[in-house]
Amino acid sequence: MGLECLVCIKMVPDTTNIRINPETGTLIREGVPSIINPYDLHALEAAIALKKEYGGRVTVVSMGPPGAKTLLQEAVEQGADRTVLLSDRKFAGADTLATSYTLARAIEYLARETPFDFLFFGKQAIDGDTAQVGPGVATRLHLPLVTYVQQIRSVSLESKTCVLERKLEEGIEVVEARFPLVLTCEKEIARESFAPLVNLIRAKTHEPLVFSASEPVAYEPGKLGLKGSPTRVHKVFTPELRQSGEKYKVEEIGVEKAVDLIVEKLRELGIL
Repeated sequence: MGLECLVCIKMVPDTTNIRINPETGTLIREGVPSIINPYDLHALEAAIALKKEYGGRVTVVSMGPPGAKTLLQEAVEQGADRTVLLSDRKFAGADTLATSYTLARAIEYLARETPFDFLFFGKQAIDGDTAQVGPGVATRLHLPLVTYVQQIRSVSLESKTCVLERKLEEGIEVVEARFPLVLTCEKEIARESFAPLVNLIRAKTHEPLVFSASEPVAYEPGKLGLKGSPTRVHKVFTPELRQSGEKYKVEEIGVEKAVDLIVEKLRELGIL
């Protein structure tokens, strides 16, 4: 029996090396290595953990250029059974609306063979930080959605229900949900693990299924890529770094000097 899990991963630039073109306000991607979005990687680990406990299969889907194959091989190293790459020039320039459409149609096609029990997404991508694609796919597939999941407490194959922990600003929320459903995941949902040798060997020769804009999925051209993307980014910029506050020890400079410094700063700020 087991569980059919699908994980969507995104290829993102390593933000530790990101620079911004001051003239155009765009990210300089040349020479910047690509990685699997960290939140997606933890979502993948969660799906693999379910497979280990309950059996089943993990499918990984990514939309990107041909070079994304290397990241899908990394997914196989971690334990994915099957990978699918959505790659076509017509997909380029997609915003979250077009991306969720493209992914949802591909997932619908894959589900014809065997329906999925869980669809995993990282809570957001570190390059865009929108957190919109997972919810967008859930909406298009008419599936229930649980966001910011930090732990899968239990799964019942008989009743097709699961108990989940959500990470909220006010604390933790425990919810019971019936699957199939979509999860967006926090990093706490699963730790990164070391890849077994057998997976490393299998990944070396692994080739993903490749879907284009014309086959095997029937896409509406007007909903793909830049054509299907109403979002417009007006500016990308690096926030100004604030200077750290000045620190003085009263016992070193004296009370009178400390008061004088405070009054001086308040006058500079126009408060006095």
